[in-house]
Amino acid sequence: MDNLVLYGVEDRIATITINRPDKRNALNPDLIKDLTDAFIQAEEDDLVKVVVLKANGGTFSAGADLEYLQQLQNNTFEENVTDSNNLKRLFTTIYYLPKIVIAQVEGHAIAGGCGLATICDIVFATPESNFGYTEVKIGFVPAIVSCFLMQKVNETVAKEILLTGKTCTAEQALLYKLINFVTNSSEINLKVKEFALSLCKESSGNSLMITKQLISQTTNPLLEKMLETAVQINARVRESADFKRGIASFLNKEKINW
Repeated sequence: MDNLVLYGVEDRIATITINRPDKRNALNPDLIKDLTDAFIQAEEDDLVKVVVLKANGGTFSAGADLEYLQQLQNNTFEENVTDSNNLKRLFTTIYYLPKIVIAQVEGHAIAGGCGLATICDIVFATPESNFGYTEVKIGFVPAIVSCFLMQKVNETVAKEILLTGKTCTAEQALLYKLINFVTNSSEINLKVKEFALSLCKESSGNSLMITKQLISQTTNPLLEKMLETAVQINARVRESADFKRGIASFLNKEKINW
């Protein structure tokens, strides 16, 4: 069985690669755990100054795995709280990581996959990439990821993105300030490496760490409380009739009229 996450280091840059291309790099508990472990490994690696998150295949991440969604319908409330806390741990590990994290988004980043990109410090994307929080379309709520989205965009944009569930192009995401750069697919590897190397060579590692901490701790000092609330909301919504109906329709590829 192939590793769900690949880890490598070169020139003080750790590359963490999501490796489920046959499942469009969809998230499930095993992948969430392996990604968390990889970021902790990068944090503890003294040879690493910058981290790049990317994915194999044509999709950055399509969000939650279909089998995983099916399983959620049978979870108890306590199991859903535990599961939500695991996702929260992955996101906070990235957000508070004392090293700069760059997302290299090639292909679509949807729902939880969009959340992964949103949490990273710097985001590069190709013109073909689409971004979106589509949870409301299947009776779900983008609870945990919304806490981080609000750190990047204003309330007007956040409401548009979260309430409509529509996807947007990379150019639109750039206008929303959701991402930093749009780069052609033929150049994105080089551009990301150049950017990462410039941080490695031109900036103090200690200064980068403290500056990132300064931003994360002063932008929203209530983030941890927001996340605790989001975990409870996430678990509660999974028990709702709309969630069960939406997931069933999604799994059966049936159009649903709300």
